Amino acid sequence: MSEILKIVSQDAVLHGFCKVTQIEVIVGDLSNVLPDALELAFFHLRKDTVSFPINEKTELHIIREPALSKCQNCHLEFEPDYQLARCPRCGIPDCLLISGEAFRVDSYEGSEENEN
Repeated sequence: MSEILKIVSQDAVLHGFCKVTQIEVIVGDLSNVLPDALELAFFHLRKDTVSFPINEKTELHIIREPALSKCQNCHLEFEPDYQLARCPRCGIPDCLLISGEAFRVDSYEGSEENEN
């Protein structure tokens, strides 16, 4: 979480923002990132940070990316439990993970106006 705040802060300053009001992060179901832990870290880091322009009023929005695999044999799309999964239709382990591994900043919002 500290790296996310650092990256967003640097980009916001580069673009002339005085404050960041919200950060949207995409977290895949198979990314090994726990959304609750991410929120807890954000809650503590945003108020303890000296990372201008992020402060205690900055909000975090987590967008869940569901896991989706596609069988290379029968082309069935399904939601896997793990990154490596067998096709539930034909049982072949030749499946391509389409989504669910993401962990990235999707966007952030800010303002060029300084708080008084």
